[in-house]
Formats: sequence, C-alpha cells, structure tokens
Amino acid sequence: MSTMTLEQKRSQAAWAMAQEGIALAASEYTNLAKAAPALIMNNGLMQTLAFYEDKGKANHKALAGHLRRWISVRAGGADKDPGFSALMSILLQADSPTYRQATEESLLLLRWIRQFAAALNPGR
Repeated sequence: MSTMTLEQKRSQAAWAMAQEGIALAASEYTNLAKAAPALIMNNGLMQTLAFYEDKGKANHKALAGHLRRWISVRAGGADKDPGFSALMSILLQADSPTYRQATEESLLLLRWIRQFAAALNPGR
C-alpha cells in the first residue's frame, strides 16, 4: 500500500472543501476562490483572513475556514478549523519562514480549490 504524496493530500482536501463551498453558495464561493490568490499576494495571508472574517458572509467564512484548516493540518495540527483568533495568534508569533510556508500552502491549496469549484459550478 503506497502512501499519498503531499500533492495528493492537498488535492483530496481541496476537493472536499470545494464541495462544501459549492453546496453553501456556488457562484459566490467560486468567484471568491478565484480572487483569493491575488488578494493574498497583494495584501498578505493574515490581512486576507481578517478581511474574510470581517465580511461575515457565509462564503467568506467558508473559504477562510478551509484555509485555516489546511494551515493547521500542514503545521501538524488537527484536521479542523482552529478558528480565526487561534490561527492569528499562531501566525503573529511565527517566524518568517513559517509564515511564508503558511502563505505558500494557502496558495497551493487555492489552486486546487479554484479548479474544483469551477468544475463543480459550470453554470457560473
């Protein structure tokens, strides 16, 4: 029995997350997932997560929760959303390489989520 590669784990997680997001708010989630990488690149991971939290809309909260959950998994935590405040505390105390890794993982996950969400919502 072979173990899954990191890319396979990432795609598997993104598939489940995209399905959750599409079930919640199909077009809105798809559009948000498409825009998220640019938002992260222009403003930073923490600022983007704070923006999503402030918005308070279901699709924003869903995508932010998906990113937080994946960051937690990659940091060796549980496969669950640690919540906004808990992750912010962790990222605020993180050294530069750890913060960059969290940002990179978010962007890599979003590549998959964007593709899966678009495929699951063809009528957008």
